[in-house]
Amino acid sequence: MARDDLRLADLLCALSVTLDLAMAQPPEKSLRSCLVAMRLAQSLGLPLVDQRTVYYTTLLRHLGCTATTHEEARMMGPGVARLRPLMERTDPASKRESLTLLTHVGQGSGIRRLQYVARTLSAGKSGEAQVLLAICEVGSMLAEGLHLGSAVADALYQNLERWDGTGAPRRLAGEEIGIATRIAEVSTQAVIFTGLGGPELAEKMLRKRQAGWLDPHVVAAFKPDLVGDLETSDVWEEALAAEPQPCWTIAADRVDDVARAFAYFVDLKSPYLFGHSTGVAELVEQAGERLLDDDERPLVKQAAYLHDLGRIAVPTGVWERSGELRRGDWEQVRLHPYHSERILARSTALEPVATLAGLHHERLDGSGYPRQAKSSDLPPAARLLAVADVFQALTQERPHRAALPPEAAADAVRAEVAAGRLDGDCARAVLEAAGQRVPGRLSSHPAGLSEREVEVLRLLALGRSNAEIARELVISPRTAEHHVQHIYGKIGVSTRAAAALFAMRHGLFTP
Repeated sequence: MARDDLRLADLLCALSVTLDLAMAQPPEKSLRSCLVAMRLAQSLGLPLVDQRTVYYTTLLRHLGCTATTHEEARMMGPGVARLRPLMERTDPASKRESLTLLTHVGQGSGIRRLQYVARTLSAGKSGEAQVLLAICEVGSMLAEGLHLGSAVADALYQNLERWDGTGAPRRLAGEEIGIATRIAEVSTQAVIFTGLGGPELAEKMLRKRQAGWLDPHVVAAFKPDLVGDLETSDVWEEALAAEPQPCWTIAADRVDDVARAFAYFVDLKSPYLFGHSTGVAELVEQAGERLLDDDERPLVKQAAYLHDLGRIAVPTGVWERSGELRRGDWEQVRLHPYHSERILARSTALEPVATLAGLHHERLDGSGYPRQAKSSDLPPAARLLAVADVFQALTQERPHRAALPPEAAADAVRAEVAAGRLDGDCARAVLEAAGQRVPGRLSSHPAGLSEREVEVLRLLALGRSNAEIARELVISPRTAEHHVQHIYGKIGVSTRAAAALFAMRHGLFTP
């Protein structure tokens, strides 16, 4: 390994904990699944090149899972996050299991809960198909951004296919589905049911699902001893050791690509967050040239990309609440920087940015969270990140307020400086960086999008319907529909979530 190269698995094993949080599963569930998948791949005699695809496909199996949290919350209720473990292990081909899942839809009682059940039923197969397609599209696109190669990207696109051909998005059947995807599914289900009832239950449920959901040949290779030591072994160390040799590495200057991909992953959790993390990273990169040493700037930029990883631990319904947050909501919100720090601290490569990310909501006067740290505990890089986070957030729409114009956001930042909560020098650098942006729109846009199509894309990504787009842009619904179809065709996607990811990748949400 070259001196400046970093081991890719070290970064991605740490960041896989974010996927566990997003799926409301125990930490290291992705690592356990990856370890079992490698044991299966070896018992099946797969060549090393295929084993490597199995490794990263299983580790990052849920890379697209934030693509639909907004739609799921609207359809099934703001508490849908607690349903994800049940959804993940439910066989949709089983009427009994599907009805059990339906009884958990919604929250509260009476009419409100019935409304969510009715909404879920009315969405039907077409609504479900769109959700599944978005998960697969986004997972595949993010894998490409991580430079994992076409084999992993293709395997993640097939993530929700079934052996019997009734899966999504292409209804592939049997060996039309890549072996990495087939192993990843068996391994994931094995880990889930081992956690629920031990290796014997896992084996029983795999046998029950074989030839329908799961590849019977992979299931036949499963033995209870493949999962028997998961609760007693150091899964982190074993998962790292299980990566096929030679280990994949990336140059130190490519860590930004990994960080950016996970910034997209987090910001897809809600339309209100689109472009937030990347916008903060752009601000600290420019402002840091005025304030920070050369060795500090890359770290604070990576911290900016990754500072909101902990948002994943908080239900989407909390982030999208239009009224005042309840006490329990606030307790969850106040802990999200802590979760960001703990996730990042797992990786040797990311540990230097962990503390910075964990400080992004602290304030000079001790009024921030979660530590109530004061000025003496906050280095310049942390102060800069805090200001950039505030400014970027203020320029974006939130459920309880409209987006502020940059000038008004700047006034609000200055008021925080005057109140002793934000650093004056850092505020000046961030505001100067924001003010140096080229005025007006770019003369050309990615994928040949027109100015009007960019406007439509922004609204589409924010979850607006064709009718809502038409009203906001004062055009006919038919024209709005034509714009949406042309946009999908130009950028090569077919779901709102994938369109939102495209918009974030190309800076179309940056103020």
